[in-house]
Amino acid sequence: MHIGAAMFFTDYSMTPAALATALEERGFESVWAPEHSHIPLTRKSEWPGGGELPKKYYDAMDPFVTLTAAAAATKKLKVGTGVCLVNQRDPIQTAKAVASIDQVSGGRFLFGVGNGWNQDEMENHGTVFESRHKLVRERIEAMKVIWTKSKAEYHGDMVSFDAMMAWPKPVQKPHPPVLVGGAFPFGARRAIRYGDGWMPLRRRKAYPEVRDLIPKFQDMAREANRDLASLPVSIWESKEDESELKRDRDAGVVRVIVSLDSAKGDVILPQLDRWAKLATKVA
Repeated sequence: MHIGAAMFFTDYSMTPAALATALEERGFESVWAPEHSHIPLTRKSEWPGGGELPKKYYDAMDPFVTLTAAAAATKKLKVGTGVCLVNQRDPIQTAKAVASIDQVSGGRFLFGVGNGWNQDEMENHGTVFESRHKLVRERIEAMKVIWTKSKAEYHGDMVSFDAMMAWPKPVQKPHPPVLVGGAFPFGARRAIRYGDGWMPLRRRKAYPEVRDLIPKFQDMAREANRDLASLPVSIWESKEDESELKRDRDAGVVRVIVSLDSAKGDVILPQLDRWAKLATKVA
């Protein structure tokens, strides 16, 4: 079971290069960067975490920029979006960004995607909140065509373009894994429909532990004729709990991801040292 770490990179956090280097030195598998283009001062939708939205959400840097810096500073560490808000991005430009970072990293990019919760934010991008799920599916389907076809063409209800040529193509074939975020059961269904893995938060209001739902997720995948090996599960927001992590490992979880504060090395590095020791016990 792999261990990754996520951080909202800001102008007051560790730099992406510094964190990535520290993670690689300690044997972590991956580094993850979230995305928020901006935070409107109005709020139609509740933050899933409850309470006031943390300052780091307002201050987050662009994930493709920060992850490129992280990739340039390392050799083996995988770099992932956690998550890219596809509902707020042009699919043609995003396909190029994904393929480009996969190229410059030597095939180390993980494309974590989500459909978003902040209605005001996505409406500023011209996205209709109620139809965002279909929009994301079509945009991802369209990007897969761009990544895999020399002459790409896609015609859906919400995304449509005639035959075109777009390069570069990703290093990873057929494309970087699309890891779909979202709660059970709807996020799980989306992962089965168009993803290469499911990447839920560990705890939500609807359930105290997502690991317990993995058997149901696997049953859903079988019913859809998906090979379980093509749908690995990554769990977000893991804590320094050896027994919890061992249960994850025994349940077949492929990756756990710890969420780090947007802080400097004096705060973060001791946490990474503890996690590195813990990793040896649950590998």
